Amino acid sequence: MFKPRKLTEADVTPEDIFHDRRKVLQALGISAAALAIPQNARADLLSWFKGHDRPPAPAGKPLDFTKPAAYQNDLPLTPEDKVSGYNNFYEFGLDKADPAANAGQLVTSPWKLKIEGEVAKPMTLDMDDIMKRFPLEQRIYRMRCVEAWSMVVPWVGFQLSEILKLAEPTSNARYVAFTTLYDPEHMPGQKDRFIGGGLNYPYVEGLRIDEAMNPLAMMTVGVYGKALPPQNGAPIRLTIPWKYGFKGIKSIVNIKFTQDEPPTTWNQIASNEYGFYANVNPDVDHPRWSQATERFIGSGGLLDVQRQPTLLFNGYAEQVASMYHGMDLRKFY
Repeated sequence: MFKPRKLTEADVTPEDIFHDRRKVLQALGISAAALAIPQNARADLLSWFKGHDRPPAPAGKPLDFTKPAAYQNDLPLTPEDKVSGYNNFYEFGLDKADPAANAGQLVTSPWKLKIEGEVAKPMTLDMDDIMKRFPLEQRIYRMRCVEAWSMVVPWVGFQLSEILKLAEPTSNARYVAFTTLYDPEHMPGQKDRFIGGGLNYPYVEGLRIDEAMNPLAMMTVGVYGKALPPQNGAPIRLTIPWKYGFKGIKSIVNIKFTQDEPPTTWNQIASNEYGFYANVNPDVDHPRWSQATERFIGSGGLLDVQRQPTLLFNGYAEQVASMYHGMDLRKFY
């Protein structure tokens, strides 16, 4: 029988995020009554928990990787337990602690990644192929959530452009679309709107092709020197450090080159709040909160986090600003 675990300070969501989350859910069409979860929905949710043992997330396998000097820095790292224990992955629940609690049952082996669309060489790779083809490196990146909190994370992976070039995109390829695994049996948020926030699943994201080919864009397979835990998007996810975190799609199974701008999950839900580009910009507020500052989640308690100024393009303007030259960043937010 499912027994609630004892809560600690690490489980506490800051008050302003808590209230904003409720507004987001209401914007998704989930009423205040639904937020209270009626009796039949609670029964369904408890039934799901009783029918699943909720195994703990497996320990990540140590990875071999290099540490290129260009991607190392002296920024204070967010502790590993917070990187793995405080995140958004609605497929496993809405609370920050839900992914770590519920994602252990995600089946990540075998795993296939299909690359298709406007390419000369469509292909399907498994994780063994990927790990053999692409030497891994550690990159320490800032990570900025649209909810105005941030982390600094030592990701392990390889440059996104390397895997994209394998498929030889044609001249018609202007965008790259990504799709998360669809597995309602092991991802309860895809099965029940009260667990998954009423999003349209599977989760989808997209980049312009020049963004995807930028050297900073990364396919990530590990964190803190070990394979990704399920709650962080195992076995392979996207890391785009100059964009808000929701662009970093997790547990990817499909990459498709397209001629037209692809749909993206949060843009579909609320296009006036979550733009296609989602570049970090302190001068463009979210409709319900300022983006001028952020709460850095470091080694302190979550109720005593450091507030700091938000940097344009999350501090990576030198590497990426030229891609948006001449664009109105308020219109193309």
